[in-house]
Amino acid sequence: MTTISLPIADSPTTAPASGCSAAPATPPAPASPVPEAKQTTVGNYFVANYPPFGFWTQGHVADFNAALDSPPRPGTDLGLYVHIPFCRKRCHFCYFRVYTDKNAADIRSYIDSVLLELAEYASRPAIKGRQPTFIYFGGGTPSYLSPDQLRTLTTGMKRLLPWTSAREVAFEAEPGTINELKLAALKEIGVTRLSLGIEHFDDHVLETNGRAHRSKEITRAFNWARAAGFNQINVDLIAGMLEETDERWADTIAKTIALGPESVTIYQMEIPYNTTIYQRMKAQGDLHAPVADWETKRRWVDWAFEQFKKAGYSVVAATTVVKNPGEAFLYRKGLFDGSDLLSAGVSAFGHLSGVNYQNQHDFQPYLDAIASGRLPTYRAYPLTEDENYIRELALQLKNGRISIPAFTRKFGVDPRIRFAIQFAELDSRGLLTTDDQHVTLTRAGLLQVDRLLYSLFLPKHQTGRYA
Repeated sequence: MTTISLPIADSPTTAPASGCSAAPATPPAPASPVPEAKQTTVGNYFVANYPPFGFWTQGHVADFNAALDSPPRPGTDLGLYVHIPFCRKRCHFCYFRVYTDKNAADIRSYIDSVLLELAEYASRPAIKGRQPTFIYFGGGTPSYLSPDQLRTLTTGMKRLLPWTSAREVAFEAEPGTINELKLAALKEIGVTRLSLGIEHFDDHVLETNGRAHRSKEITRAFNWARAAGFNQINVDLIAGMLEETDERWADTIAKTIALGPESVTIYQMEIPYNTTIYQRMKAQGDLHAPVADWETKRRWVDWAFEQFKKAGYSVVAATTVVKNPGEAFLYRKGLFDGSDLLSAGVSAFGHLSGVNYQNQHDFQPYLDAIASGRLPTYRAYPLTEDENYIRELALQLKNGRISIPAFTRKFGVDPRIRFAIQFAELDSRGLLTTDDQHVTLTRAGLLQVDRLLYSLFLPKHQTGRYA
């Protein structure tokens, strides 16, 4: 076992360390300019778009259709997202639209429906003749599909929206669904970036949180991916899972560093309403989730960032460290900078010509809409120019820094003027700095950026839910 020797933290974790002997020492609590020790309660605060999804409505679906029937904005990149909603098992913290009970016929029907959806988009003025510059397969578990299912899906996609201009094809994978034949198929298809949903290395933590894979499958899948020629591998981790401890977290970070992925994404555990954990809380009348408080989770991520920096990584976003800071994650860049994101599949959300949209939330209504010759759009939101400004600024701040000249050129308004009151408040609390070129979050600000971003939202959007 790889261990890390550091001073023992002053703050206890929320769960006892069971089954650990000679465990590695753990990260100390950092001094924080905003003293907080709030327990984790139900709710999803991770900012994935603007405004929050709760403000998107069926009444605005017509605005999305109007955007499809209008020429694209000049000079705007096109990205493509496909949602694969199938999993071996539903994690206890999962709030995505996933299914664990679908057979091969169901999957084939779904693939056919996605291709029909994309065919309709490809015929509309906003998309016709365009080629995606980045492609992302998310889930669910895209790697749940067999090689033949993957070939059927991607061959159809390439026929409708050629990939010849694509500079990145990213693909999410669960370690237990990976084998050498599937990895060969992914290389054949053209996947350039593989993201492994590892979450943790401790088998007890994985089991307690409902993960389908175990630690032995992680190393095996990673080594197979390297042998197959994947030189862009991301690893996902979650700080603060059920029964996380300082020792277990330190061990997970050490083992991740030993693997040597090109990038690591670390999320802080949230408990959205539509999760198994929340259902248990509700049944027991608990107001606080049985996971670490926010101060502890931020401490764990902060300490992990320092370990990765010592190993040669750079912190490039609130959730991300990379080996090569010059190599962009194009899907995230496109999502953050206002690119068009065409999204297909059940519950998938996208952004086209300044209009946010999301598909039908459930499997059968999605299939039924496609079968009846209709687009499966469930809700949408057309953004004003000011809302587009807020959307891009808030999302790009998740990278830790925004360019003042770039925003001023694009929108005609200096961010320091538009958000003078908010920036001054964050500066006074040691969370943000400004100069002539950049607005930059401090480490303390970066670790809680999603919570801080709500202060930039329009007042009517500051109480909106994301899930």
